[in-house]
Amino acid sequence: MGFSAPKIDERVMSVLIDGERLAVDLMDGRTIAVPLAWYPRLFNATSEQRGRWEVAGGGFGIHWPDLDEDLSTEGLLRGARAHDKALPFEPLIPNATTIEAMEEAPAGRGASFTSVEALMADLNADD
Repeated sequence: MGFSAPKIDERVMSVLIDGERLAVDLMDGRTIAVPLAWYPRLFNATSEQRGRWEVAGGGFGIHWPDLDEDLSTEGLLRGARAHDKALPFEPLIPNATTIEAMEEAPAGRGASFTSVEALMADLNADD
């Protein structure tokens, strides 16, 4: 007596996002569920933005056009988290003092210190 292995079909059938998780139903009947916090763009999106998804990548991906977010079933199955390229702070435009220091450093004209304590004393001098 033989048996046949179930057919594996990792293509996306449906997507459900609740307040805490992303669940993706696959064509072969499996469901992948992961914490929504793993994907900050989805986590911070509105319900309407999360609801506007489309199948991508020949059925093996999900695309949220409003969020410019793409996930693959392969990545979800591996447990891959988002790699957010955003900085954890707002970049600032350097002021004149910073620009001057940036220009002096390569020429060797910048300040130098013999110890961490001396550096910290200089940094805290105006406090």
